Amino acid sequence: MTLLLTVRRGAYKDSVRQMAATRAMLEASGVEWAGAFMATPANLQQLHAEGFADTEINAQANDLVLAVRAEDKASAQRALALAEAGLFAAGADTTRVQESPPADLRAALCEDRTANIAMISVPGPYAALEAQKALSEGLHVMLFSDGVDLADELALKQRARTLGLFVMGPGAGTSWIGGIGFGFANRVRSGQVGIIAASGTGAQAVMCLLDHMGIGISQVIGVGAHDLTAEIGGLSAQMALEAFEADEKTHAIILISKQTDAAAAARLLDGASKPIVAVLLGTGDVRLMARKDVYSTLEQGAYAVAGLLGYAPQITLDAHLVDQIEAAATRLSPDRTRVVGLFSGGTLCEEAAAIAVRHLAPIARTAPPPLDPNARHAHLLLDLGDEDHTRGRPHPMIDAAARSALLLEQAADPTVAVVLLDLVIGEGSHPDPANVLAPAAARVVESGAVVIVCVIGTAADPQDLNKQRHQLEGAGCILAPTTARAAYAAFAIALRKPSIASKTETRHS
Repeated sequence: MTLLLTVRRGAYKDSVRQMAATRAMLEASGVEWAGAFMATPANLQQLHAEGFADTEINAQANDLVLAVRAEDKASAQRALALAEAGLFAAGADTTRVQESPPADLRAALCEDRTANIAMISVPGPYAALEAQKALSEGLHVMLFSDGVDLADELALKQRARTLGLFVMGPGAGTSWIGGIGFGFANRVRSGQVGIIAASGTGAQAVMCLLDHMGIGISQVIGVGAHDLTAEIGGLSAQMALEAFEADEKTHAIILISKQTDAAAAARLLDGASKPIVAVLLGTGDVRLMARKDVYSTLEQGAYAVAGLLGYAPQITLDAHLVDQIEAAATRLSPDRTRVVGLFSGGTLCEEAAAIAVRHLAPIARTAPPPLDPNARHAHLLLDLGDEDHTRGRPHPMIDAAARSALLLEQAADPTVAVVLLDLVIGEGSHPDPANVLAPAAARVVESGAVVIVCVIGTAADPQDLNKQRHQLEGAGCILAPTTARAAYAAFAIALRKPSIASKTETRHS
């Protein structure tokens, strides 16, 4: 085994380009692990955990580190060369035409005074300061970075409100402003629905569902995962609501959140004058969830907001999918009883867990220790986009290889009945994720288990929605139309109760 690393002094690259470089290295032959990241203390700690503890690393937070663990020196060198070429070769940065990008925010503004949004993607400890600088320049902020302290987030949003500026984030994975996607976003039609999103993948799932119904989006304002918590109190969400109330193009609003304080959510819903519905996860408040305008799955919320505009979509399964579910439940061996969910979207994992608790037990949310055989009987639902899984690694929407490896592990486990996946395409995502996941999914199917996938995307997305679906179908996967339907189908098969797959239950179940 060979460990190699390169330090590029003062060579800042944003997290999206870091993840793309990491993906390029991981896809090189002979590579076991790779990472491209800024040399923050947390990232260096992760580097040590990956086996570089005895390697002298003379790097500061403004330096870029490229590190590879490979089967031999030649493989490691090839991987590093690929990363270097992608990050530094002439023409590698297609976002700018000049050879030297501006050194800071003020220099960038000198080149383009028409800009009014700053997208910030730097390590969390430095993100709040950069956001404050952007606010001082009169810019709205799309804060893609996570790991920002709640106190810093509160201070940013309080100041932004006094300035009449938005802070979208921290950890805002998706916004769609004026027809332009920020972060991870899908290509959807313009229309009448405004989305307030404290969830990036939740927003993507809803905007794609609406697009499939022929319903367009006015704007998606990502407010960050913690905005609807008690500590932040929905400050950005309130500003988004006020903006949608004043926008003539927005006729209906949907609020999506997975960390929800009941009081903050109720204030928003009660203060809206335009038709509004909410999909709220991560709250146990019975009175909030009993409201007529609150829903517990993205599917229900999308259909409800469609109903506000006069559409009448129905939650149904086509006959072919019903047949697939019944056949899969019949052919499973008796020892296969477990559901394993490997999600790239935290809200999609949270939604599946909320459905699962009504049908399955016990459910684990973290992988069990290898020496704990009792935990191997639990159903497992993993959010692979969580910080615990992405620290020092690319996000699974950018790098499909990590999920592919986990898929192969399920093929070797004779207790697994169903593997449940999401596949999110669109701007910022892997250019062909199904091509990476399909071979591993085929191995799972060959082992005797079932793979169920919901592909989130639109026909206009660059990855070709139909191509992604066809590759997964060719691997033997069952495709579900929504994330909720995928979860119901998975649990129906694992329990050998096909009727669960077509459950509509109540609006809040």
